[in-house]
Amino acid sequence: MASALFPHFLSFVPVSAPLILALETSCDETAVAITRGGEVLASEISSQIALHQPYGGVVPELASRSHLPQVRPLLEAATTAAGVTLAEIDAFAATAGPGLASSLLIGNTVAKALALACDRPFLAINHLEGHLLSPCIGSSGGGVPCVAFNE
Repeated sequence: MASALFPHFLSFVPVSAPLILALETSCDETAVAITRGGEVLASEISSQIALHQPYGGVVPELASRSHLPQVRPLLEAATTAAGVTLAEIDAFAATAGPGLASSLLIGNTVAKALALACDRPFLAINHLEGHLLSPCIGSSGGGVPCVAFNE
């Protein structure tokens, strides 16, 4: 199913149900998920709501600086929850945009470093496409009906 949804991404991964570790740092939440095919094996999230609340909204510099100390504990929690090691991951992914540039940099840098260290592909994921395709995760037959507008 995953290869039907993401043929241009998964052409780099030589397995039918790839094990993918994905990082999301586009704004004020740090998230790590591990999937195999269409199944979510682990999903770990750290929120920054309390940090930004006194300011009435997200402060980009605070958001980006707050991602870094969260990444390693979330990676460890996700791999433990999924019962896998980094060496078993087939590809590493991260949100590439749109989002806060300084926050995106954290997730992309970590995912690219892991991909390089493990000699695996790095997949840059469009944030909006991720939202649009998220209802398809875990569904058989390619997903559910959804509508997206493009200018």
